[in-house]
Amino acid sequence: MACLKVLDPGPMTTVQDLGRYGYQALGVPISGALDQISAMIANWLVGNPSGAALLEATFAGPKLEALEDVWVCVTGARALMTLNGREVEGWTALRMKPGDVLWIKRMVEGLRAYIAISGGIDVPEVMGSRSTYVPGKMGGLGGRPLARGDVLERLGEVRISEPITLRPELRPRWQREIELRAIPGPQDDHFGEGLEIFFSSPFVVTPQSDRMGCRLDGPPVPRKPEAPQSIISEPSMPGSVQIPPDGKPIVLLVEQTVGGYAKIATIIWPDISRVAQARPGDTMRFVKVSLDEAHDIYRETWNQLECLRESLGAPP
Repeated sequence: MACLKVLDPGPMTTVQDLGRYGYQALGVPISGALDQISAMIANWLVGNPSGAALLEATFAGPKLEALEDVWVCVTGARALMTLNGREVEGWTALRMKPGDVLWIKRMVEGLRAYIAISGGIDVPEVMGSRSTYVPGKMGGLGGRPLARGDVLERLGEVRISEPITLRPELRPRWQREIELRAIPGPQDDHFGEGLEIFFSSPFVVTPQSDRMGCRLDGPPVPRKPEAPQSIISEPSMPGSVQIPPDGKPIVLLVEQTVGGYAKIATIIWPDISRVAQARPGDTMRFVKVSLDEAHDIYRETWNQLECLRESLGAPP
């Protein structure tokens, strides 16, 4: 059922879910929401399952007109946005009636906003996912970003009847100086003193960053003299940190399948959301953690998220 009309798509707004897994060997990347935590919470606040399709907007969001009664929630970046000209906040389910207009004007803190609608967005599944992979023209609305005049249809039933909000103290704050916890490796043995430089130096997010990878500027990270400039290409996952020949780190994200540069470290899953929200000019520092510490943080994070989901009464 048609529920929202796109009056203005914003600079880069796509349909995403939690990703397309199992096809990297065929050259098809995971895609999906870069900030998975914010995406899941947006869905929970409108009564959806974690993996329902929603919108991801970068730098600024869309202007959307309701065609029917619908609940909408915006999470992720803190955005300046209005409902019928009245300023509203994110992390709260907003009820829209036919003719109402929600305009996500710009991101004030963080980079990417997630817009969930009650019932989820109805687009065809491609390889088990509704996520948009723009370079491959796959998924979402014809494999492309939203365009003016597009109509978004609702997939499932509406499960909420009153506003649900995330308590302010539980909402993330996106800082301009970011600490990222990372496990050394898998090719940390290629770097010698470069490993110390990597874990002790600040790096700046460059404008060349995108959904493939977050490119950083800072002190070059040297290899050992005997280490090769590249390795045999191998599968890559979000959070891997490659060091290309110029020594400037690249944090790989969701639209990469293989890589041929040595990976000095791997960012732990909860901190990938911080990378997703980093703006050009932000500063990143890497903090070394062990594999055991990473497992403990992962379990603790998922336990907290499960408790939150249950408290909101959302389905898995």
